[in-house]
Amino acid sequence: MKFIRNLIIVIVLFLSVSILYVISTAGEIAISKEDITTIRIGHDQPITNERHLAIEHFKELTEKKSGGQIRVLIYPNNQLGSEAEMIESVTLNDLQMVAASAFSQYDERISVFELPYLFDSYEQAWNVLDGEVGDEIGSIFLEDNLRILAYFENGFRHVTANKPIESPEDMKGLKIRTPEFPVSLSTFNALSANPTPMSFGELYTALQQGTVDAQENPISTTYTSKFQDVQNYLNLTNHQYFPLPVAINEEFWESLSPNSQKIIEESSQEAAQYHREIIKKNEEKQIKELEDEGMEIIDSDTEKFKNNVTEVYNAFKEAYGEEFVDRVLRAAKENE
Repeated sequence: MKFIRNLIIVIVLFLSVSILYVISTAGEIAISKEDITTIRIGHDQPITNERHLAIEHFKELTEKKSGGQIRVLIYPNNQLGSEAEMIESVTLNDLQMVAASAFSQYDERISVFELPYLFDSYEQAWNVLDGEVGDEIGSIFLEDNLRILAYFENGFRHVTANKPIESPEDMKGLKIRTPEFPVSLSTFNALSANPTPMSFGELYTALQQGTVDAQENPISTTYTSKFQDVQNYLNLTNHQYFPLPVAINEEFWESLSPNSQKIIEESSQEAAQYHREIIKKNEEKQIKELEDEGMEIIDSDTEKFKNNVTEVYNAFKEAYGEEFVDRVLRAAKENE
């Protein structure tokens, strides 16, 4: 009888401890679910593009470093609107992060990096972007609720067309799609082309239907967007370098713990370097594949192009100050 009583006591104690453990664990699970931070990030490229791969790398780094407490949802290929619309959504905290080029709609000083033939190499551009000048220009956008965490890679831009573009004379009257960025428009106006801004999402059809004769983008964008199906020539004009700022909503940022901020910033910068490396590594291979698929590759005379864009620099200096532009030029020269 005593044995049975002791056995019952042991069973009751065991069940009590088990119930307490389950209640305690359930409480922890509930708290951890409530504490998960979700970041939605948008961009305008297809999932085959290096940009998407880099953002996936950011997601992997962030979620791993946070032990799953930060969750990243990616929206590629203009799912959430154009670049300009996505950036506006971030300013309103309807979207937490964006990787895009169209920041000049808030302050055109960032377009200084897009001045034609400012940079001669990727390394030169990266050193300037990661230095004092990049930090200074990035801080401008805090006023618009945008914190630039890192500069991803957008690459050097080249012209595709249905005719060879060997010198500025071949640009005359060319109806070329450009983004609606002032420096891009000024550059092609200076080259006597006919720049025609339109949404990137409309570009393939516009080329296919002859609405525009040409377009200009980095090699990776031309390759993953299949422009080789509707354009015969890849002209290596190397006319502009475009960084790709990755920004987060400032109010959302301020709501995060210091540890979460550190994780997101570090992951952004690591993903930026990853993006830069794969863009540079893949370019030569992509040019070869574009050639194999029927595009003719033209080595344009870039020195002649450089001689035709002086007015773009003069106009930018007049608008934003000679001292500002000269400071960026010095930084570029120091990092050659």
